[in-house]
Amino acid sequence: MLLANFTHKEDNAVFRCFILLLLLFLCSPPRPSAAETVKTGAEILSENGFHTLKGTRFALVTNRSATVGGVQILEAMAKSGVQPAVIFTPEHGLEGNAEDGVKLTDSSQGDIPIKSLYGATRKPRPEDLKGLDLVLFDIQDVGVRFYTYISTMGYAMQAAAEAGIPFVVLDRPNPLGGNYVAGFVRETKPTFTALYPIPLAHGMTVGELAEMIKGEKMLPGLSRLDLAVVTMQGWQRWMRWPDTGLPWVATSPNLASFDSALLYPGIGLLEGTSASEGRGSKEPFQLAGWPGIDPQALAHKLNSQGLPGLRFDPVHFTPVSLPGISSAPKFKNRDLCGVHIEITDYRNVQPVEAGVAVMDAIYGSIQEPARKVFFRGGLDDMAGSERVRKGVEGREPVTAIVSGWSDGIHHFLHQRQAYLLYGD
Repeated sequence: MLLANFTHKEDNAVFRCFILLLLLFLCSPPRPSAAETVKTGAEILSENGFHTLKGTRFALVTNRSATVGGVQILEAMAKSGVQPAVIFTPEHGLEGNAEDGVKLTDSSQGDIPIKSLYGATRKPRPEDLKGLDLVLFDIQDVGVRFYTYISTMGYAMQAAAEAGIPFVVLDRPNPLGGNYVAGFVRETKPTFTALYPIPLAHGMTVGELAEMIKGEKMLPGLSRLDLAVVTMQGWQRWMRWPDTGLPWVATSPNLASFDSALLYPGIGLLEGTSASEGRGSKEPFQLAGWPGIDPQALAHKLNSQGLPGLRFDPVHFTPVSLPGISSAPKFKNRDLCGVHIEITDYRNVQPVEAGVAVMDAIYGSIQEPARKVFFRGGLDDMAGSERVRKGVEGREPVTAIVSGWSDGIHHFLHQRQAYLLYGD
């Protein structure tokens, strides 16, 4: 479904705006072959000079990851004589250079107010949307439940519904592809990093996910939301980021490369432990370690498991303070023993399964009393279940832990089918 129910708005400018948007979809050229560059929703809209936005007062939820032809969408809009009435920004801010967890304040860009949705509020206020015609969402997500951009999207959808204005998603690729789905469907209570009952790696674009959030009532108050998705051209579910032909733009300070983003769903789970996930280095999520363990033995254990598309090399590394990226990493200025994770075949990597294997191998390499403080309170929230932590603590085989999420994945794959906008 590209456009929701707009028939009751036939006499106002908003309806006319979306009729133009629909015509743009219908007149778009055929999808390019897989070998050609994928066109994002923003690029589709920009080809017509953002014509459908001219004369409208709109809010834009965005950050620097939203690019069009190599420039930020705000710059591309400005060249076409279009600008939002207000900008909303997620965690990490408009430039995407604030460290994770840092609360941000409101600011401005020229005469455009910038409202942070990761500070005093995480949802647009009614007064911020007063007099607007629509809310536009354009942010590059990474396909991981605990990455907070999709939570920001959901709260912005709620605010638009409450204000009675349409919500439009400019769709972008899921860097992990649309066929890779892994991890427990959330069994824990909803939090900002676990807002939806979906797997850790859900294999959906933000446009598809927005449709599912509304359709499956994953948040209250969305039944009357006018939701539209500007779909991509050329993207297929089998594609991971390098297959799209698009340049990688850092989505946050520690995801400056696709390699880090690919490993993030699994190695990111180490944030819920006292082990290092490589923050404080130039290769976050590509390093993992602990003081004093045997790196050769750790690498051998992991390589012996035959994890697809990966090689583990023994390494020593020292996390340091990197202001603006990771100013206070675990084990700052201490020598750590661990592994460097080399991607040998990005198409076959299973990052969540690999993350569980790395966590299990490090846990098995340390002794008491360190094991008593290995796990932190946030792990269950990130994993969506206590079963990862309990499985590692109980020394269950990694294969047994991984098989535990198969029933939930099966149900989710059936549930999401109605909301998929792209084929294989």
